[in-house]
This record gives sequence, C-alpha cells and structure tokens, in this order.
Amino acid sequence: MRFDEAVARLTALPDPLPAPAAALMPVILGVNGEEPRRPRWPAGTRTLRPAGVLVLLFPDADGQTRIVLTERAARDGYHSGEVSFPGGKAEAHDADIAATALREAAEEVGLDAAAAGVRVIGLLERFVIPVSDFEVTPVVAVAARRPILVASEAEVARIVEPPVTAFLPDAPITIVERTIDEWPLRYGAYDIDGLSVWGATARILSQLGAVLGA
Repeated sequence: MRFDEAVARLTALPDPLPAPAAALMPVILGVNGEEPRRPRWPAGTRTLRPAGVLVLLFPDADGQTRIVLTERAARDGYHSGEVSFPGGKAEAHDADIAATALREAAEEVGLDAAAAGVRVIGLLERFVIPVSDFEVTPVVAVAARRPILVASEAEVARIVEPPVTAFLPDAPITIVERTIDEWPLRYGAYDIDGLSVWGATARILSQLGAVLGA
C-alpha cells in the first residue's frame, strides 16, 4: 500500500473503529469435552496503569507503507521476548498519552520525531492487558520520511519494519495452540520476519489493517 494512500485513509479514523479479527483473540481450549471459551479475568478493584504505544507508519524507498515494531529483549517480565510497539507506562510529566508514546519511542528505538517529521493522527481502541494491569492506548502517527532508529540494548533485541499489507483483512493468520502458565490456549498470530506476532500487538495491527483496508 502506498504511503500517501495509507495517510489518506487514516486522516479521519472511523467512529466506531472496526473490530480486530476474531481469529486473533485467545481462547482457553476445552478439557474433557468442554467447549473452548474466552479467558475471563476477575473484576476486582485492580488499579489500572495507563500506557501508550506508538503505531508509527513511514514510507520506504519505494513509497510503500511500513510500520515500526520491536522484538523485546529477553529478560524477566510478562512480555519478555515478544513483539510489541515502542511504548510504556505514562509518567506524571507526560502532557498526554501521545506524549507518553513518543517519549517511550525515543527511549526504546531512538526516534527523533522532529527529524522524521512525525505527526500524530489519532488513537485506536483502548484496552486492558490483565496480566500486567496496563490500560493501553495505541497512538497512530505517520512520519514524513523513514526514521533513523537505534535499538536500546536494555529493552529491544531488534527493530522490525514490516509492510502494513501484512496486516490487512485478507492477510494470513496462523492458528497457534500452546500452554501458557498452565492454560491451554489457542490464538491467531501473524508470522513476520521469523517472529510470531500475537496478543495485544496483533490486536492493534489487525484493527489498523481493518481501517486501512476499509
């Protein structure tokens, strides 16, 4: 998809936003003949921590649209080694959630927003990651030119820049079955550069792809 076309489609985000592909959503596999079911989390009185991730699109040398993803560095934590967007929890000094996402991108991948001509377009659907109690807001932005990025050794194993066509509604989704923390799960994933992209990142990419493919 050409970059100018992608920007045109994102300039006015639809309201309501399209839903992510249902195939990506995790289900708990049935045991002893039970039907698969969606995970349910206790309502409780958890304190959710606001977080922002940067969904940054840019033109490559051929004018095609690419997006910035990271493979997280292997370390202790819920999302170690997974594919994600640059981002993290909001800090008190952040002006808004977009400022959070831009700050985190500068820290994780060395994004110089001014040099790359980054412009924030809008927000995708906010959602909760129960295992870490983050309330995540995806911040959609476009760069006028390809940004010069450098991975933070402490946080990022590598930077991945797939084309957005890999996430349009007709893009292939691989169905995975695995056990995580003793939960037998089935979920959909995108296969990108030898990496399996699933969970919250796949959800965001699918919703973005649905907007671009409308």
